[in-house]
Amino acid sequence: MKKFGLKKVLAVGVACVMALSLAACGSSSSSSSSKKESTKSTGKSSGTLIVVTEPTFPPFDTTNDQGEIDGFDRDVMEAIAKDQGLKLEFKSMEFQSLVPAIQAGNADIIAAGMNAEDPERRKKVDFTDTYYDSGLVVMVKNDNNTIKSEDDLTTDMKVASQTGTTGADEANRLKDDGKIQEAVILDGFDTCILQLQNGDVDAIIIDKPVAENYMKQHEGQFKTVGKVLNAESYGFAVKKGNTKLLKKLNTGLKDIVKSGEFKKLCDKWGIDSKFDK
Repeated sequence: MKKFGLKKVLAVGVACVMALSLAACGSSSSSSSSKKESTKSTGKSSGTLIVVTEPTFPPFDTTNDQGEIDGFDRDVMEAIAKDQGLKLEFKSMEFQSLVPAIQAGNADIIAAGMNAEDPERRKKVDFTDTYYDSGLVVMVKNDNNTIKSEDDLTTDMKVASQTGTTGADEANRLKDDGKIQEAVILDGFDTCILQLQNGDVDAIIIDKPVAENYMKQHEGQFKTVGKVLNAESYGFAVKKGNTKLLKKLNTGLKDIVKSGEFKKLCDKWGIDSKFDK
């Protein structure tokens, strides 16, 4: 009898230990699940907005000595974010990937010196109020005395421009109209410059402020010829229908213009403010 009683006690004891162990495991699993749900529910826990750009478009979009995204667009966006209490994270992409990134929900804002008046783009994204008035120019090497305007481009010439830009549209139009031999469409303005330096192309069609900024940094190497083509204005872009974010960006832009912060950033980057005209 005593031997049987001892076995019974031991059995009960083991059962209790197992029950407690299972309870502990269940508690741990529940806690872990709760943490996962908490992380998942926050997602962008900080409410950070992803701003995408293509940083080979100085002075609007470039990189600093540390390889970080820099430029007028970033400074303006950060000023707007400060005014509106927004948190931003900047990411670099190829220019032609910017609009698809917004459409797919992989980014929230495009800040990339983008023409806000392009009818095809306006079908895909919504633009803020414009913040800069621009236009296209023909850029050549400084010792080129043959090309004095777009009218001097001929059927034996190659013209470069950056992919996805209105400059590329203009170069392609010249090719389609039979006025040039080839439109050389490249990923970045820096690549266009390299082609021009090497004599692989005869001219570049690019936004006026970008050309001016580059010529200022490389004095005596390049020049622009002829008149400004295809006047256009830049705006920031958001996903189609995102009226809440669009309103915040427009309000912030108005506020920094009114406060004088926008003019300070224009002066910093050597850009003419459209709001002083």
